[in-house]
Amino acid sequence: MYITASSSASSSILRAASSRSSSLFSFRSFSYPSVSSTSPSSLLGRRSFGTISPAFRSLPRWSHCFHSKPSPFRLTTQIRAVSPVLDRLERTFSSMASEHPFKGIFTTLPKPGGGEFGKFYSLPALNDPRIDKLPYSIRILLESAIRNCDNFQVTKEDVEKIIDWEKTSPKQVEIPFKPARVLLQDFTGVPAVVDLACMRDAMNKLGSDSNKINPLVPVDLVIDHSVQVDVARSENAVQANMELEFQRNKERFAFLKWGSTAFQNMLVVPPGSGIVHQVNLEYLGRVVFNTKGLLYPDSVVGTDSHTTMIDGLGVAGWGVGGIEAEATMLGQPMSMVLPGVVGFKLAGKMRNGVTATDLVLTVTQMLRKHGVVGKFVEFYGDGMSGLSLADRATIANMSPEYGATMGFFPVDHVTLQYLKLTGRSDETVAMIEAYLRANNMFVDYNEPQQDRVYSSYLELNLDNVEPCISGPKRPHDRVTLKDMKADWHSCLDSKVGFKGFAIPKEAQEKVANFSFNGEPAELKHGSVVIAAITSCTNTSNPSVMLGAGLVAKKACDLGLQVKPWIKTSLAPGSGVVTKYLLKSGLQEYLNQQGFNIVGYGCTTCIGNSGEINESVGAAITENDIVAAAVLSGNRNFEGRVHPLTRANYLASPPLVVAYALAGTVNIDFESEPIGTGKNGKDVFLRDIWPTTEEIAEVVQSSVLPDMFRATYESITKGNPMWNKLSVPENTLYSWDPNSTYIHEPPYFKDMTMDPPGPHNVKDAYCLLNFGDSITTDHISPAGNIQKDSPAAKFLIERGVDRKDFNSYGSRRGNDEIMARGTFANIRIVNKLMNGEVGPKTVHIPSGEKLSVFDAAMRYKSSGEDTIILAGAEYGSGSSRDWAAKGPMLQGVKAVISKSFERIHRSNLVGMGIIPLCFKSGEDADTLGLTGHERYTIHLPTDISEIRPGQDVNVTTDNGKSFTCTVRFDTEVELAYFNHGGILPYVIRNLSKQ
Repeated sequence: MYITASSSASSSILRAASSRSSSLFSFRSFSYPSVSSTSPSSLLGRRSFGTISPAFRSLPRWSHCFHSKPSPFRLTTQIRAVSPVLDRLERTFSSMASEHPFKGIFTTLPKPGGGEFGKFYSLPALNDPRIDKLPYSIRILLESAIRNCDNFQVTKEDVEKIIDWEKTSPKQVEIPFKPARVLLQDFTGVPAVVDLACMRDAMNKLGSDSNKINPLVPVDLVIDHSVQVDVARSENAVQANMELEFQRNKERFAFLKWGSTAFQNMLVVPPGSGIVHQVNLEYLGRVVFNTKGLLYPDSVVGTDSHTTMIDGLGVAGWGVGGIEAEATMLGQPMSMVLPGVVGFKLAGKMRNGVTATDLVLTVTQMLRKHGVVGKFVEFYGDGMSGLSLADRATIANMSPEYGATMGFFPVDHVTLQYLKLTGRSDETVAMIEAYLRANNMFVDYNEPQQDRVYSSYLELNLDNVEPCISGPKRPHDRVTLKDMKADWHSCLDSKVGFKGFAIPKEAQEKVANFSFNGEPAELKHGSVVIAAITSCTNTSNPSVMLGAGLVAKKACDLGLQVKPWIKTSLAPGSGVVTKYLLKSGLQEYLNQQGFNIVGYGCTTCIGNSGEINESVGAAITENDIVAAAVLSGNRNFEGRVHPLTRANYLASPPLVVAYALAGTVNIDFESEPIGTGKNGKDVFLRDIWPTTEEIAEVVQSSVLPDMFRATYESITKGNPMWNKLSVPENTLYSWDPNSTYIHEPPYFKDMTMDPPGPHNVKDAYCLLNFGDSITTDHISPAGNIQKDSPAAKFLIERGVDRKDFNSYGSRRGNDEIMARGTFANIRIVNKLMNGEVGPKTVHIPSGEKLSVFDAAMRYKSSGEDTIILAGAEYGSGSSRDWAAKGPMLQGVKAVISKSFERIHRSNLVGMGIIPLCFKSGEDADTLGLTGHERYTIHLPTDISEIRPGQDVNVTTDNGKSFTCTVRFDTEVELAYFNHGGILPYVIRNLSKQ
């Protein structure tokens, strides 16, 4: 079942191979017998599956595309050079092709019983004491640099920077990194494949070979973001929702299926298989690659911010923007700042009844307070032994919420046990352990620990973790369960903000009476109308999933019942969850409480919660009720879960069931009963809450390795609806101009071979003036398309019925809709609107209030540039490349903020938008900027005169002047800016080959 070989040699043997033609470079230069006999061309063109399961050997139609012909892709560009010269490259290749700079540490890993697992680059063989003190996460970067070192794209100086991490990381030095693979989900995967298809067309127009556009590293795309909870509380919900999913998304799915055949090295996992990060954890994650006998650590970048979940398995992985992932697919090494690493020590053991969700919400709050943006977090300490792999994955999953690039758990015995549990073969696990031990990347807590150096330190005694939830509008606003009732009333009292709704005292006890299916019903402020067990964060964890089942069972036994007007749902992250819930007998009780399985995907956590009952919606809107949603997710930003739930709380799956039973978040579980039992007595939370021992017993008896094997063997067969999709065989996509799902984007229109250079920003108007914490959900919502929005008008004009609008996320393959959906969040607060909430702005020249899109188009049609003013944490949330593409299409030239979320800043650069930061202690308010001014950014017009992180002066037409820091963080990003973005950069360089 487990994949151990799936990387093209060009990406896995060394970094240089991705940038050289086979005529210039020979694999024999590495003196590596087991690969010297394999031609580079044969390795470039296919993904090796020599040691994978029989299920994959059958090569189902949705698997990676295999081609017998050599890949035409030859990348001979140094990423750091803006205009490389090919003859100089040839001389460089010829001079370095004789031997690998680190051939002296290239050694054999023997098998205990004789023979060998393969060969590897040995870190201990360097005999450098600095390596012994390196965090494990940095050792992965070091191994990659050594393995890919060619003294051209990766130099010995780069290797030395990483070895000397303790001294170099505070200096913000730049290093190259090449991940072993790329992970996509369909919301971000569709635009990625659209971009690749469009790049092929651009290559054609420039007179070059379109087949140069092909992934060089393994690309796994899991379709999990499209299923919506249209049908709930039904035994037929899974089938009904999947049928609706295919009806809405048939065109998108066919496009992805075409991509899996048109592009080499791309695996598409069909709908209904599970959530991408759980599939990655249980199945796709290799931990250690064995590619043609070359051993090296697994690493991955993904177009979903929660790619970090794989860090819990000891695999270095994090989220990147879609455009950055596309460049990685095409052989571009990543340029990154060598990160600092926060050492997070865990001690003690969690108390009885405390869940992994409680722990991760506590960790998230601590790390947000500490400040970890742009850093790795590495967990260690005696407390690790008591954390299951699933618990670790839960903590790693929420790295975006606490702001870190990674939340890393080095491989130890717990990891190995999980690999065996999930069906990886004994031989594979033995190889993983042997390699990591030999390369000093394995933690054995039974042995004395070498002290490692970290940039800063935190410590948490697990015994201090309390039951909690987070909300009502941000994941890091943790509230302990005992304080929840008081916090809720404080939110009602407080002014509108992250912790406030400004409900007058006299209106706080309002009761909205309505009729639900002919029966009397009522809602109050805080009434729960959505209760969803959902999200990769929790559905991969058997303890909390079975814990939720036990809560449901105890509630049923005592006669408690969830109110029928609450929309309840259960969306497992993989079929394994269904198997162990059925085996335990607990799914029956979840069904009785309305938590029927609705599908295998992200659902409510990404806004695919579906409609709530019309009578419930009317009661909310007509009475201005602050309704609540409780979900076991990782995101609860305003407008994300559902337009009608202003209060959204993140909770463990057992607490989701508990709050559904209570029917309100306005409850003190310690002193107030959840309900009345069948014997007429009050039932409290403690009466239905399972003990840690009860949960452990059910996990032990119900979660079995065969479940994982059976599940992942079956997904290789697809499903009938997927298998029926027919797709064309041509490698160039035939764009349908009438399609409202897939549309050829205008990124490369009128593109020439000459880079445009830095663009001026002169007398620009302010399109929007924001405060703090504007998320990618505000910038580019993924959920419902509102009926009066510009996107809705566009769809109606093209004959699309409202019932077929689908979501913004599902229409990310169409730039026309996504440009109209940019800044379309109904909860967005723009200071230009003087307190009016919604997706509008003021067109400064006329003073008219317009939709953001209409205002942007008016500026654009008159040839006027625009900028955006923002506060702290601009672009936090999902790694959503449309949050950069959309503003670019609207004509935005620069964003000036107090700070940026890491991935979003990178996305802005990738689309040619200038990110600028106010100086410390300054922002638009302190500088007296209202947004009614016109802005000129005095950036040099010659790229050679711009340096990463330099200061620039910004002036306004009313005489104000202030200094900002340009957030081009690396020389590579300057190269992208010079070319107008990362994709034009790649195309121009490929066209020269």
